[in-house]
Amino acid sequence: MSTYQSSPPVNSLVLYKVRPARVVSVGEKIEIELDGGNKRVRPKDVELLHPGPLHRLADLAPQEGELHAAWELLEGSETNLKDLAELAFDAFTPATAWAAWQLVSEGLIFNGTPAQIQARPREAVERDRAEREAKAAEERDWQAFLERMAAAAPAPEDRDRLREVERLAHGQSEHSRILAALGHQQTPENAHRALVQVGYWHATHNPYPTRCGVPTRDPDLSVPALIEEERLDLTHLAAYAIDDEGNQDPDDAISVDGDRLWVHVADVAALIDAESEIEREARARGANLYLPEGVVNMLPANVTDQLGLGLQPISPALSFGMLCDAQGELLDIQVHRTWVRVERLSYDWVEERLDEGPFAAIRALVEPFRARRHADGATGLDLPEVSIRVEDGRVRIRQLPRLGSRAMVTDAMLMAGVAAGRFCLERGIPIPYATQALPDGLDTATDLAAMYARRRRFKPTRLTGTPDLHAGLGLPIYTRATSPLRRYSDLLVHQQIRAELTGRPGLSEEEVTARVAQAEVAAASVRRGERLSNQHWKHVFLRENQEWRGDGVVVDCDERKVTVLIPDLALEARVRSRDAPGLNERLRLTVTEVDVPALTSGFRILG
Repeated sequence: MSTYQSSPPVNSLVLYKVRPARVVSVGEKIEIELDGGNKRVRPKDVELLHPGPLHRLADLAPQEGELHAAWELLEGSETNLKDLAELAFDAFTPATAWAAWQLVSEGLIFNGTPAQIQARPREAVERDRAEREAKAAEERDWQAFLERMAAAAPAPEDRDRLREVERLAHGQSEHSRILAALGHQQTPENAHRALVQVGYWHATHNPYPTRCGVPTRDPDLSVPALIEEERLDLTHLAAYAIDDEGNQDPDDAISVDGDRLWVHVADVAALIDAESEIEREARARGANLYLPEGVVNMLPANVTDQLGLGLQPISPALSFGMLCDAQGELLDIQVHRTWVRVERLSYDWVEERLDEGPFAAIRALVEPFRARRHADGATGLDLPEVSIRVEDGRVRIRQLPRLGSRAMVTDAMLMAGVAAGRFCLERGIPIPYATQALPDGLDTATDLAAMYARRRRFKPTRLTGTPDLHAGLGLPIYTRATSPLRRYSDLLVHQQIRAELTGRPGLSEEEVTARVAQAEVAAASVRRGERLSNQHWKHVFLRENQEWRGDGVVVDCDERKVTVLIPDLALEARVRSRDAPGLNERLRLTVTEVDVPALTSGFRILG
């Protein structure tokens, strides 16, 4: 086709990228007119479509022609732009050249270059047309879906699509095409917000256990029957499992036998062998997951049914017996597999009877131990604690009082932990010991602000193969041994002690270390899931009670805001203050805004 040349003439029609252009002048560079202004380009940047003359781009009007008929005549052969324009429009003008090229550029029935155009075979055309129509229908469906999302009015068939957003909200992916199309930043918080807005999630939905990667159902594994073995019969001793009202997994109890304190612990290792599938599942979970809406157990429910102290008339236990002298030193430590008869009591019930009968005796036995711990630097941080429960769809938050009964049980359990640690150390039994380094600064914390500051300096408790100081507890040797139904490291200690008591080989130090490391990774995720879930439900409570009023105690200050602890909620918040309140000053607060997905609530100082 002779009209195609390297230097297109003035007023010719050329193709610049995908746009039509008119040549204004020709020199070392070519000046072209585009819709929107002129531009200077290199000759190789344009391709001649028609030699002209073309005086205005506006003359490139749509054309009526026989394009489909031209394709039917040319199917399977080649042509050029001039011949195609003449066949389809009976003329080769700038306008018909542009109309023909637009058809070629669509790539459906024709494709190629201006000089070499292929009329595509019918089979390929029909296949591509069907694909394009399907794609167009898909795009129409997509746009309709986005319109429903923007209007917060999803259709039932949208649920499958919204699983993409749910994966982002659960932290299982980093991208969501839907959120991006709606103009939202792709974050778990925004995904959470969007799912609530369109009704896919209930407004109170708690995403944090799944987001933290922890199981949300109890393990479904068969549990073996309890083996028959020789046990010390302690059923003649009154044993008390003292816990919060409604507790469902009682795994420790206390007895007094003269001057001897007994701490009985559910004998979980009697059912869970160190090489069993249940043990591997417990190790992978690390601990029970305690949520305001319920408990997810690390062990099958049948384990608790069989071994929970007081759930059966007589319970098997691993019992730690000890004497405690006036200086708080534990003496004559004994560890036995036992039978015990346990009565279940609540902290509140025992609190009213601390000066009576067996409870007064228990207090007398643990008091020297407590005194020694505090003399050795144990830190008692009296920071607010609350119980959060979701009952019948409502969030109930109750501040936990400082009870003498709770402190008494805590000290008895610590005594058992010391006894277990010493028993294993003296016999060379590898177990995980709980240690905690001294915090920076040893100032006495007597007020809330000082306790808040000291807690921030605490170092985390670590599980190690060598006993060392646990600074927060004031104990030179300690292991966790009283919650084997709830915590894997306690179960591992029990398995090692049971191996010693039965004369079987236990795990090596390397095996213990490896198992503890695996379980602690899982337990850290459990703790994070619990912490974030508690925060979630606190903010749900505030959103549902926006008339809330309460006190906040100033625990930290900077130039613009103060940090307050809200005792009724055990919640930390940053509040803007015009004045300069002092540490420990009480401020009357009201809630101003709540963003549950972001785990934030705003507060304003009243008066």
